[in-house]
Amino acid sequence: MIALARAAHPDLRFDVGSMSALAAGDGELGGVLAYYSTHHLPPAELPVVYGEFHRTLAPGGRLLLVTRVGEEGRRRRTYGYGDGDPAPFDSYRLPADRIAGLLEQAGFAITAQTLQAPEEGARRPVAGFLARKPGVDTVP
Repeated sequence: MIALARAAHPDLRFDVGSMSALAAGDGELGGVLAYYSTHHLPPAELPVVYGEFHRTLAPGGRLLLVTRVGEEGRRRRTYGYGDGDPAPFDSYRLPADRIAGLLEQAGFAITAQTLQAPEEGARRPVAGFLARKPGVDTVP
């Protein structure tokens, strides 16, 4: 995916790394997009990751987080995305209000929150959070 992104947009920077140790300086980013990525982390790791998002955002910076939600629990999958190739992974669920609380504890102000009912054939709803790092807005 990164190779495709770099080929399509050679003027942009793309890094591979860990959400718990982003390759960005304090206040360096205007925005963070976490799209269906944090539900693969054990809930105990979320405060560190949300804190890292907050650290790297400039004052006024935005976070868009989209994740599956539901009753707290863990699911172990034995297949991957696409053609069913073996690619085991874990998926964790938390209630949307708990995720909102963790974002607020990390220092974010939630400006919008959505809850989408499961699509046909899916079992879990999806929540979206738009959050802002408080402070003097330095992000255009």
